[in-house]
Amino acid sequence: MTELSVTDRYLRLGLRFDRVENGFVDAYFGDPEHRRAVEREDAPAPADLAVQARDLLRDLESDTSLDAQRREFLRGHVAALECSARKFDGAPVGFVDEVKAYFDVPIAPHDTADYEAAHEELADLLPGPGPLRERLQAQRERFLVPPERVPEVVDALAGALREVVRTRFPLPERETVAFEIEHDKPWSGFNYYLGDYRSRVAVNGDLPQYLSSLPHLIAHEAYPGHHTEHCRKEQLLVHGGNQPEQTIFLVNTPQCLMAEGLADHALGAAIGPGWGAWAQEIYADLGLAFDGELAEAIANASAGLLHVRQDAALLLHDRGGTDDEVVAYLRRWGLATEKSARQSLRFLGSPLWRAYISTYVEGYALLGGWLDEAAPGAPRLDRFGRLLDEPLTPSALRRELASAR
Repeated sequence: MTELSVTDRYLRLGLRFDRVENGFVDAYFGDPEHRRAVEREDAPAPADLAVQARDLLRDLESDTSLDAQRREFLRGHVAALECSARKFDGAPVGFVDEVKAYFDVPIAPHDTADYEAAHEELADLLPGPGPLRERLQAQRERFLVPPERVPEVVDALAGALREVVRTRFPLPERETVAFEIEHDKPWSGFNYYLGDYRSRVAVNGDLPQYLSSLPHLIAHEAYPGHHTEHCRKEQLLVHGGNQPEQTIFLVNTPQCLMAEGLADHALGAAIGPGWGAWAQEIYADLGLAFDGELAEAIANASAGLLHVRQDAALLLHDRGGTDDEVVAYLRRWGLATEKSARQSLRFLGSPLWRAYISTYVEGYALLGGWLDEAAPGAPRLDRFGRLLDEPLTPSALRRELASAR
């Protein structure tokens, strides 16, 4: 029997986790023999997976076939898998330690003074009587998309973004995204990457969709977000660079933080400041009224509430908060409706997804700071292109930031 390489062992280790927790493998488009081999095995015990991860970590350090960047990528991901295996085996792991092991970032509670400042800025944008939360929700409702028109609006935005993105970050001609509506999900949208430059993007049909948020959602999931990143890495790293470790995407690993941070900056990379006016023109062609300037100003002010959901997770998992206390926190500081707060609680309380909120919060902050080191325009776009094309890690970005400063 041929001895498996460290990258083959990583792929099989990752695939074994999907037999412990269905959905742990977010995407796999590598050698099908690895999946067949794992399916022929007995169901894995989490304790055995932890041992396999520790053995692989040891062997990574002595492997001479990998350059430093690939070794760092694999080291971080195998360490995250080792923590997941211990969690599945029932080991007590605190929430802060769990996030650090999974995503290679430290977290701490945020200063609520920043939330108060964001509230004041939003209040200035939305003058009038009544609580700010109600004024903000009323403003959103002005731009509610009728459910029967959501597919039409999604297609229009995706087509416009695809045209822009393909001129800046070339994609294979045969790349495609199929959009569909799904129900009973804890997320607002989800990219299922199928390999061979194809994605299926699901939009949550149980949640209201707004003209103000759909540009972000489509950019995040497709152009130049998840779909674009997967396509570029498949083309450049897998086929062009013989890096098979990039054929698997695993939940609760550092690549999730990098991917979500990239995707949350995707609309800014594709359109930049002025996306509101850009979207307003598209909606006008569809006969839909939209105040793009106000929507963009509200989005900029709401960025000050970025850490609210992570603080809610800390309240739930580290400070013993009840479900009702977490909902109240989200309503007070995040200005969430009761329904959206309960939807967020469902995500925060999921055993598989509970730590994942930090990928959005810390990913947006870390990648934003790193992108801001480049001048606006072409230099910033070139830096965003590195996120699409390189197997970067949170540690690598922090080193570059430290060196620059």
